[in-house]
Amino acid sequence: MATDDLASSHPALRLPATPALGLPATQAEQPATQAEQPPAAPALAEIIKAWIRDIPDYPQPGVVFKDITPLLADGPAFRAVVVGLADTFSPVAKVAGIEARGFILAAPVAYVLDAGFVPVRKKGKLPAATYSEDYALEYGTATVEVHRDAFGPGDRVLIVDDVLATGGTARATADLVRRAGGEVAGIAVLIELSFLSGRDKLPGIPVTALYTV
Repeated sequence: MATDDLASSHPALRLPATPALGLPATQAEQPATQAEQPPAAPALAEIIKAWIRDIPDYPQPGVVFKDITPLLADGPAFRAVVVGLADTFSPVAKVAGIEARGFILAAPVAYVLDAGFVPVRKKGKLPAATYSEDYALEYGTATVEVHRDAFGPGDRVLIVDDVLATGGTARATADLVRRAGGEVAGIAVLIELSFLSGRDKLPGIPVTALYTV
């Protein structure tokens, strides 16, 4: 389903017809004169680039953190991102969001797709019986979990997160989906840090990033 078709089927998600769609006011085009044609709406990647900000040396020296909170705070930009993510691998039965910022994106994507939302959480955060998967960190390992009854047999599952970095969390989540009986339809992320080669850990899994650094 094309993004325009998806938005038209969900009136609340229709994007405003404005040349400044989703862009900060400082980057919006000036109003067109009568002799000018209004410029086309900016591409989604341009919207994302305009709204994310780099925070140097966070959470530790040498790291440049991609802060998405300005994008989330702007209604048209956030809506454009939700529609863009929903347009990647539909139809699906469930959307799995990875803790924590993945929840912010995955839940509205599931709503748009009329799909269920499944949280993939850090170890010890889910109340019922779970499957667990470990993944490597720079120093040591971490664990993500999902409820054992989160997916029905053969459910098509879209995995959503804010950033694809080294790919460890995404790989562990895909393994959880399969262990719980689901089928990974694909992974959709807001931002991909391509220099970290996260896709190398996801062979055979379709991956779409709305914006690539």
